[in-house]
Amino acid sequence: MAGHSQFKNIMHRKGRQDAVRSKMFSKLAREITVAAKMGAPDPDMNPRLRLAIQNAKAQSMPKDNIERAIKKAAGGDAENYDEVRYEGYGPGGVAVIVEALSDNRNRTASNVRSIFTKAGGALGETGSVAFSFDHVGEIVYKPEAGDADTIMEAAIEAGADDVVSDDEDGHTIYCAFEDINEVSSALEKALGEADSVKAIWKPQNTIPVDEDRATSLMRLIENLEDDDDVQNVYSNFEVDDEVMAKLSA
Repeated sequence: MAGHSQFKNIMHRKGRQDAVRSKMFSKLAREITVAAKMGAPDPDMNPRLRLAIQNAKAQSMPKDNIERAIKKAAGGDAENYDEVRYEGYGPGGVAVIVEALSDNRNRTASNVRSIFTKAGGALGETGSVAFSFDHVGEIVYKPEAGDADTIMEAAIEAGADDVVSDDEDGHTIYCAFEDINEVSSALEKALGEADSVKAIWKPQNTIPVDEDRATSLMRLIENLEDDDDVQNVYSNFEVDDEVMAKLSA
């Protein structure tokens, strides 16, 4: 069982739902603003903005918040954000990639480095762990979108590379990074709107970790995601079902 998505579910079950949702909306709004500022404010003419809005809707972000984020970019009063990627190692040599949108690179780098250090990890140079991941498109559908065969057939027709179906988590479809807009559009015609569409760093191989190491990694990821500048965190650890059950208790 890959760890990160399950860890996020655990964090939501630990009674932090309101705080997590508020921070998530803030980060979704920032991505919408950046996407609108970098391209046209019309999602039909701006694929990145279209994906940002789609993901915001999937997380039940209010329509007013979405429109406000777009208007902020169109009005020219939005802050200038740089896209920054940090790479490092967590406890046990687990590789971690952190994506951030920062209006102050020095502050963000200092915060991310401190979080790694306190967790017993270390921040590395750009490229130090990215070679262990593939940058791909990830398109997620809920279980009710169809059975595994239906999703597989639609994914093949759309030009996707791989499909992972699970009765509880739904269907995750992977495609080449450069094909994400074309594949997601084809899937939308066949299956309806996806639950999320985004570019991710998918580990080529995973590292099994025990309960103690998993707890430390959970804390590291949680602290990274709590930072206002951090948008996404990816890692290559794996936790077996027995340990995951203990962490979920």
